[in-house]
Amino acid sequence: MSRLKLRQSRIPTGESVPYGLGRDPRGISSVLDALTGDLGWNGALAKSDLMLAWKEIAGVDTAEHSHPTGITDSVLTVQCDSTAWATQLRHMRTMIMTRIVQEFPEAGIESVRFLAPDAPSWKRGSRSIPGRGPRDTYG
Repeated sequence: MSRLKLRQSRIPTGESVPYGLGRDPRGISSVLDALTGDLGWNGALAKSDLMLAWKEIAGVDTAEHSHPTGITDSVLTVQCDSTAWATQLRHMRTMIMTRIVQEFPEAGIESVRFLAPDAPSWKRGSRSIPGRGPRDTYG
């Protein structure tokens, strides 16, 4: 038997061969992209990237008066500093949604909800009493 045939007979077919096809080294970003895709993490990572990139999405001035608080059921919730800022962001909803869909399609955001600050609570404090509360104070 010649040397070439002897060598070929030792290499089983179907197994991985060093320096064969498909054995080229890949970059770390392509390896991590493949890993996150296999594990199903792309959506969660896109959502966290969206939360971190709020300044770029809404603009620096707007982001100073609002911040995203969470994503539930494909709805991004944004807390605003005042009712005026919440109203302003509601007017900007189309522009914000367009940027989110273009830059973060894997996040799966379908709508944005802008929250104004809550009204003050009269239920706690040193001078609170049980009952209906200060209903006649403003009237």
